[in-house]
Amino acid sequence: MPLSVRAAYRERLSRGDIKPDTAQEQALGALSRLEGDLNALSEPGFSSLFRRPRGARGVYLWGPVGRGKSMLMDLFFDSAPVTKKRRTHFHVFMAQVHGHIDAWRKGDAAARKARFGQAKGDDPIQPTAELIAEDARLLCFDEFQVTDIADAMILGRLFEALFAQGVTLVATSNRPPDDLYKDGLNRQLFLPFIGMLKERLEVVGVRGPVDFRLDRLRGARTWLAPDDAASTAEFDRLWADMLDGAPETGATLEVLGRKLHLPRASGGLLRAGFPGLCEHALGPQDYLAIAGRFHTVFLEDIPRLTPARRDAAKRFNTLIDALYEAQTKLVGLAAVEPEDLYPEGDGSFEFERTVSRLQEMRSTDWLERVRD
Repeated sequence: MPLSVRAAYRERLSRGDIKPDTAQEQALGALSRLEGDLNALSEPGFSSLFRRPRGARGVYLWGPVGRGKSMLMDLFFDSAPVTKKRRTHFHVFMAQVHGHIDAWRKGDAAARKARFGQAKGDDPIQPTAELIAEDARLLCFDEFQVTDIADAMILGRLFEALFAQGVTLVATSNRPPDDLYKDGLNRQLFLPFIGMLKERLEVVGVRGPVDFRLDRLRGARTWLAPDDAASTAEFDRLWADMLDGAPETGATLEVLGRKLHLPRASGGLLRAGFPGLCEHALGPQDYLAIAGRFHTVFLEDIPRLTPARRDAAKRFNTLIDALYEAQTKLVGLAAVEPEDLYPEGDGSFEFERTVSRLQEMRSTDWLERVRD
């Protein structure tokens, strides 16, 4: 039998894996309350065949990156007394939702019946919600954020249907509910969903001065060169430390109608190679999407550049500009130090700004900056 969320947290404290934190204790109280509520609903099933399924009031944890929100949710997920449960990144979930909606709209009766167990009607939201609820009575979302108008326009109806199916929701986010989809197109149509979230979830701010991810980066080299066996091992160790046991679920970003798949991602962390990001036909919008989506990027296989690779150098310039403006943390594994990346030849003068930014981004002052 798994430990309760509170016992699991105390165990990590006793091992010295984490340190006492008042804001985390408040979040732990909300998760412990939810754990008890789920127990009271007599899982499995949350309901009998003779009554409407019921969920519990969920929890919404928000605060800056590095405050331990994902860690707390993972402890809760492991201990939650629910058989059918799912923990995923919110963007992964929404990509699957859009896939279900598209399949309903394009499928004939036989295809709908095979996927959804039903075929009638034009509205894909209800059958999509029923399909999701059949697989998971508890949904735990990491990095809950809404930037896409297509997501914003369906979330209210989708979650109204999910809550009606007795689904319980837990989410982590860098923003309070009132700031979701901030300044988005037609945001007034999104406001009822915010009201629903605040009604159906207990909102807890996990704020404070300590950034636990920053603690992991402090004292570590964030630009590793040359990329020999020792540097590669250090890069791998830091990546594993930042993951803290979380799986690499991957991420898919939609940019100007295209899908950019990034297989080595977990929450706000991305690991990618220079060839994949800078030697393919990616543009400024792709890099802006990456910078907006991830708070820390691990970039490996950065070569010494020459005029023969000027196009890759230009893309690297654009990538670093996007990460810099978004205050994204960068950990690099490179053949040489920044000042030696592109020392001469066509484009080397323009590269000097990138060198300056790379030097700043490896500094303690840069690491101390807080990104929402």
